[in-house]
Amino acid sequence: MDADEMDFPTPDSDVDSIAPETLKDRIDAGESVTLLDARMSSDYEEWRIDGENVDSINAPYFHFLDEEIDDAVLKSIPDDEHVTVLCAKGGASEYVAGALADRGYDVDHLEDGMNGWASIYEAREVTDYDGPGTLLQYQRPSSGCLGYLLYDDGEAAVVDPLRAFADRYLADAAELGVELRYAFDTHVHADHVSGLRELAAEGVEAVLPSAAADRGVTYADEVTLTTDGDEFVVGDATVETVFTPGHTTGMTSYLLGESLLATGDGLFVESVARPDLEEGEEGAPEAARMLYDSLQNRVLTFDDDVLVGGAHFSDAAEPAGDGTYTAPIGDLRERMDALSADEDAFVETVLADMPPRPANYEEVIATNLGRNAVDDEEAFALELGPNNCAASQDALTSDD
Repeated sequence: MDADEMDFPTPDSDVDSIAPETLKDRIDAGESVTLLDARMSSDYEEWRIDGENVDSINAPYFHFLDEEIDDAVLKSIPDDEHVTVLCAKGGASEYVAGALADRGYDVDHLEDGMNGWASIYEAREVTDYDGPGTLLQYQRPSSGCLGYLLYDDGEAAVVDPLRAFADRYLADAAELGVELRYAFDTHVHADHVSGLRELAAEGVEAVLPSAAADRGVTYADEVTLTTDGDEFVVGDATVETVFTPGHTTGMTSYLLGESLLATGDGLFVESVARPDLEEGEEGAPEAARMLYDSLQNRVLTFDDDVLVGGAHFSDAAEPAGDGTYTAPIGDLRERMDALSADEDAFVETVLADMPPRPANYEEVIATNLGRNAVDDEEAFALELGPNNCAASQDALTSDD
């Protein structure tokens, strides 16, 4: 039984809950935050809330079920500072927080737990974008997923939409007074469930790279298939298709307003793509060489002031001054040695330190191909956890 579905005894003390957005605001403001994560240790090790100013402690909920709590567990929890307790969905943490409050601890608990944390989705304007209209970057801090909303003259387009937030894009467009005309996917994603079909059902033109559809997408006749060099008009701005295979055989970038290249999982501000999620370890070297060619002969041919905006960011990424995970191509060329390496050295670099594959990635891929039918709750659960689409767990950029 899931811990959050258990019938916990009722502690004597009532405890307040804290909204996920409020907790994130505290972390972003640089406050010292102490978290007690009451999930099982395996879940904690796989995925947790971290930060330079976050002290995270793991003490699974079952330690708190007995009337007498082990002294070693209590000693691991500071009694001289505020503690926020969290779990998967908010049930177990409320009980644990109450048990601690009964013993004099200053505590609250995270509303909806890690599910609530995964529901945070923020939009920031890319202020260095100098094309027509306005460009927003969507950020999901729980998984590092990024998306983009370009709008101009009554029209809008979204790049790499997430199914969990399909309604959000429509609501944002309505609030901005624009019509959401297009939804673009850069490739068949392995770490989140795409919102392409949900937006198509609402009358948005869904656009998928033809090469991505060739992987066996079952709904290809329901979307617009795009190939290299195609252009789509959004007000006075254009969205141009730039074929950049490597991370997958269908990986495609989109040049937005001739100012930002939405590179999907091909290039990030701190790393380059991992090449093993489609063909596995055996096919990774060939995919890495394909990625090298895409970066050298497509991405790096753009002007140095064109921004790069990937589909993900990791804990190793540093945001730009506007809070977005974007960077000029010229800046990345200078700071990322992999972009100036020869082909053999590049391949060696991207194969050397690949992180674990994303959680449930095979089921996520099957869902995005249309082979696996899941409801909204199942789709949300599939993508919980960190993204691991970069080639390295650490940044490949220097601080110079």
